Amino acid sequence: MKAGSNLEKVLAAGHFAVTAECGPPRGADPEQVRKKTPFLKGFIDACNVTDNQTSVVRMSSLAGSMILAENGIEPLMQMVTRDRNRIALQSDVLGASALGVRNLLCLSGDHQTFGDDPEAKNVHDIDSIQLLDLVRMMRDEGKFPSGKELKGAPKLFLGCAVNPFADPYDIRVPRLALKVAAGADFVQTQCIYNIDKFERYMADLRQRGLHEKVAVLAGVTPLKSAGMAKFMKRNVAGMDIPDEVIKRISSVGKKEQPQLGIDMCIELIERLKGVEGVRGVHVMAIEWEEKVEEIVSKAGLLPRP
Repeated sequence: MKAGSNLEKVLAAGHFAVTAECGPPRGADPEQVRKKTPFLKGFIDACNVTDNQTSVVRMSSLAGSMILAENGIEPLMQMVTRDRNRIALQSDVLGASALGVRNLLCLSGDHQTFGDDPEAKNVHDIDSIQLLDLVRMMRDEGKFPSGKELKGAPKLFLGCAVNPFADPYDIRVPRLALKVAAGADFVQTQCIYNIDKFERYMADLRQRGLHEKVAVLAGVTPLKSAGMAKFMKRNVAGMDIPDEVIKRISSVGKKEQPQLGIDMCIELIERLKGVEGVRGVHVMAIEWEEKVEEIVSKAGLLPRP
């Protein structure tokens, strides 16, 4: 065991893992995090806590992680390289581990022009691949990148993110290979709607033997409406929503669309369970955490190990 995290144990035992996501609030009220915990506890193996996603200022991912842990949910803390240099990143890694965080997702982060402070300085002293390598060295070798010895190595199960649908496609699998070589133990994907393209991605991944080196958690997001699907297709970079998906959710009335979106998500999970190399799902029910139990239960993923 690299970190002794619950997620790590679930994957090591060969179980199909389930993670979810919790975005911290745009304020300092911890109740905004606590009120989501009943919808997640007992239904997932770990919960992502985002780090100022879309470059919008929110409660820190470390604080959100601690609130989840206090309420019996294992946090999966996200860390982006956009806002910190390597000194701050190393310090936060040590602090998170000292406070009991056992899972870390290493990301570059969305460009600051997406958020409320477009003139903020974009740091990116290192990128997400270099962050993975940095934390792996600290964890496995007990050393800082400077070569100095650590007094207590961080215990962290390391993850990364991939988007199989972004262009150019040809670099998608080789880029994951670089992240695995840098230290990624698991990977969470962009939310999947084009299952045929994702299966092609997994075939290419298997051809390089990467499915044996990294645990793939396939990302799924239930659609609340046809409007949501059209907006995401039009405005979210790297999002691949086939026309037939939009046509299907548009085929029912607005009141029926949320339930159909959930049913489509469950159908997708059932198909993903049969894809060789997929070892779990990452359920991104955006501000819809109350539906996680229904999705996980109807997909046959309860009880959790």
